[in-house]
Amino acid sequence: MAIEFNARIRDIPSYPAADGYALGEHVALLASNESPEVPLPEVVEAAQRAVAGANRYPDPSASVLRRRLSERYGVPVSRIALGNGSCDILLAAGQALLEPGAELVYAWPSFSMYPQLAAASGARAVTVPVNDRHEHDLDAMLREISAATRLVIVCNPNNPTSTALPFERIKAFVEQVPSHIALVLDEAYCEYSTLDDPDATLDLLDDHPNLVLLRTFSKVYGLAGLRVGFGLCGSEDFVGAVNQVRQPFFVNVAAQAAAVEALRHADAVTERVERAVAARLHIEEGLSRLGMQVADSQANFVWFDLPEDTDEAEIVRGLRERDIIVRAGTALGRPGALRVSFGPPSHNQRFLDVLGELL
Repeated sequence: MAIEFNARIRDIPSYPAADGYALGEHVALLASNESPEVPLPEVVEAAQRAVAGANRYPDPSASVLRRRLSERYGVPVSRIALGNGSCDILLAAGQALLEPGAELVYAWPSFSMYPQLAAASGARAVTVPVNDRHEHDLDAMLREISAATRLVIVCNPNNPTSTALPFERIKAFVEQVPSHIALVLDEAYCEYSTLDDPDATLDLLDDHPNLVLLRTFSKVYGLAGLRVGFGLCGSEDFVGAVNQVRQPFFVNVAAQAAAVEALRHADAVTERVERAVAARLHIEEGLSRLGMQVADSQANFVWFDLPEDTDEAEIVRGLRERDIIVRAGTALGRPGALRVSFGPPSHNQRFLDVLGELL
C-alpha cells in the first residue's frame, strides 16, 4: 500500500528550477538570475573561517548579521527577519498568515514561489494580470482586496517580467492597502533599478507596521549558493510570527559570516550594479536589432516575447544545444516568452549571436 500524503501536496506547484548546474564552465548559465561575479575574496575568507567552527550550531538569532543590517538600513534589530534565502521568509509568511478561507493577492506572471503559499495553506490565490507593459496593475490589485485578504505581495522589480514601478506609485499603493493586511514588497532586485534610490522605500516602514521589504544577498552580493534573505519590517509582529513557524538555525554559520562581510563592501556593490546595467543595455540593444519587443528591464535579466510564429521550446532547445541555458516563458506564466539573465560579456554576446541564427 502506498504512503498517503496530505491532499494539499497535489496542489503545490513544483518550483521550476533551471538545469545546467552539472555542466562545464563553458556553458552560459543565463537562466537563474544569479550574479555572474563570484563573491569577493574577503567574503570567501570570512565564510571559510566560520566553517572551521561548524561543529557548533550557528547563532540562532544571527545577532551580528542583524546588527549590521540595522546599521546599514536604519531599521531596529527587532524588526529584521532573516531566512535561508528570501524564499524561506515567504514560505514562513504563508504559514503564519494564510489558512483555508483566507486570500493572497499578487500579480501574474510574477515570482514562481507565490503560488506555493496559497496551495500549501489552503488559502485562495487571487492573481492579477500584469498590464501590456509587463508591469503590476496596482489599481486592479487594490480592487481585488477583500475582507478575506490576509497577504498582498508586490514584486518590484518584478520577476520574471523585469519591470519596476517608481517609488511614488508604490508609496500611493502602500497607503491604500488596509493596515490589517500584511503587505510584502519583494525587492530582491531593487539594487539594479535606476528609477529611484533603492532605499527610498525604507521611509515607509515607520508609518506602515503591516509593511515588509523583502531583500536578499543572492543577487547583487553574489551569494546565491549560501542562501541569505532578510526582511525589513514595519513591526516586530511579523518577525515573531515567521520565526515561530520555522525550524531553528535557519541561516548557517558560513552564510551569516559571508553576509556580514559582504555588507562592508558597498563600493563593490555599486560597481557590480554598473556592470549589470551595461550588460542590460548591450542585450536590450542586441534584441532590438533582432526585432524583439523587450520589456523595460530594471533588473539583472531581460524579458521578451518571441515572434508569434516561433516555437518557444525549439528556441530554448536550440540554445541549450549550443551550451546556452535560458528560462522558457511557459514555465514562468507566459508561453512564447524568454527570460534571460546577464552573464559575462562573452556569454551575453554568444546568446545574441545564437538567438539571431535560430530566428
